[in-house]
Amino acid sequence: MILSNVEILAALDAKDLIVTPEPSPRRPTEYQDSCPYDTCSVNLQLGEEITIPKKGKPITLDLRKGGVAKFLPELYESRMIDAGGFALEPNKFILARTKERVSLPIREGRPCYAARIEGRSSFARIGLLVHFTAPTIHAGFEGTITLEMINLAEYPISLFPGMEVCQLIVETVGPTPPFSNPSEFQSQSTTTGAPAKPRPA
Repeated sequence: MILSNVEILAALDAKDLIVTPEPSPRRPTEYQDSCPYDTCSVNLQLGEEITIPKKGKPITLDLRKGGVAKFLPELYESRMIDAGGFALEPNKFILARTKERVSLPIREGRPCYAARIEGRSSFARIGLLVHFTAPTIHAGFEGTITLEMINLAEYPISLFPGMEVCQLIVETVGPTPPFSNPSEFQSQSTTTGAPAKPRPA
């Protein structure tokens, strides 16, 4: 079952879904231009980091053994989007990530959720594909969400941090909660899947 916006807010309040920072405002107001909570999703923002494929790497990728996270840093170079934005050229592919960290905890006796991340129609209609494959965010995941992005338009598209480029669709899991099986991208804080750096004590 897909959660409505009212149910998403209830899940946030119960800490069965954690989004940090939490999107706001929670409801439309006369003082706010937009509300990120659509009827059955919540919009997430583009973070400051993007990752661009390095050119001319003399390799052929063989994905049969998995473990892609360990060699992604060799294939991509990361940069921060400055105040002038980043112009994504036609037919170019990049990785980006959400500003928000998302957690879908598995807790005994509590509702359990998984999610999907999808692009938004307003961007798709100008030719920007956002997270066009592998949309599933499994129960138990925690981290920022990496976004695969490609420009299929005939002209560059400017990207800026804080743009609401994707939407999180939350679904119930169960009734029996799953056992934990974290992916190689658990706790990621970069587009290539590196975990968050430990916080100083």
